[in-house]
Amino acid sequence: MRLHVVTGKGGTGKTTVAASLALALAAGGRKILLIEVEGRQGIAQLFDCPPLPYEERKVAIAPDGGDVYALAVDPEEAMLEYLEMFYNLRRAGKALTKLGLVDFATTIAPGLRDVLLTGKASEAVRRKDKNGHLVYDAVVMDAPPTGRISRFLNVNAEVAGLAKMGPVHHHADTVMKVIRSPETAVHFVTLLEEMPVQETIDGVADLKEIGLPVGGLMINMVRPPILPEADLGSAVQDELDVDAIRMGVKAAGIEDDAAGIAQALAGEAADHARRTALQEREKVRLADTHVPQYELPLLNDGVDLAGLYEFAEELRKQGAA
Repeated sequence: MRLHVVTGKGGTGKTTVAASLALALAAGGRKILLIEVEGRQGIAQLFDCPPLPYEERKVAIAPDGGDVYALAVDPEEAMLEYLEMFYNLRRAGKALTKLGLVDFATTIAPGLRDVLLTGKASEAVRRKDKNGHLVYDAVVMDAPPTGRISRFLNVNAEVAGLAKMGPVHHHADTVMKVIRSPETAVHFVTLLEEMPVQETIDGVADLKEIGLPVGGLMINMVRPPILPEADLGSAVQDELDVDAIRMGVKAAGIEDDAAGIAQALAGEAADHARRTALQEREKVRLADTHVPQYELPLLNDGVDLAGLYEFAEELRKQGAA
């Protein structure tokens, strides 16, 4: 795969997974570009570096060698680049941006903004150096949320009423050739909760309906069961032996309020059992999409740079990169 588009419902860890995937793909000496298109500077925060400008900068070294570069795509700069590329109007374009050209153009034609953003990713995928070699082995795009992903990627349909021919139309066609290519995959990040799973299922169906390539389901924050299966069954029915738990608490050397602690532990166990049952139910729903699944564990201390490398290793082990 040459272009990996990562989407997901807000709060699922989409940017974290995109960054981890970039690290996983770069392992072993490859050069990967990680692109952000929402202007949140989430990539800079994850890699603990200054805010990214509209230029490609190295942000990490992958395991076993390999480099991750990152770019925050700014629609205004992308518009200037577009005007220079097709109309040789960069200087005039700078003057026009002072008059609010980009905001005006993308307000009357919202699809144009998406063409500019996706166009930067498709250009990076196709870019070659002076020797004719591809500059990047792959590009990872931290894309908009699931609810907007089909419109964001289906740029041909979005600009159909805007331009029937000419540079804009040609540019959209070029972008769509990359997006529809067998070398492109759209990955969905989800949690094992009802709303994110339903949005993921709907998003997969939407992309399949318009013929865009679905890659994998990145299931984030998975909590492993910490009780044996038989105890999980008892806990979910609130049938754990509280007296046995109390004896265990006492055996651990805690005499004061052993009964109260045992009751609280039984409640915690019941909550955990219900959460585990929910996860298993949502996994079954996701399996019905017939899309490969990859699981990333819940990190109790949150995700820092070390966590990104841990996630990257998990994705490599599971064959996602």
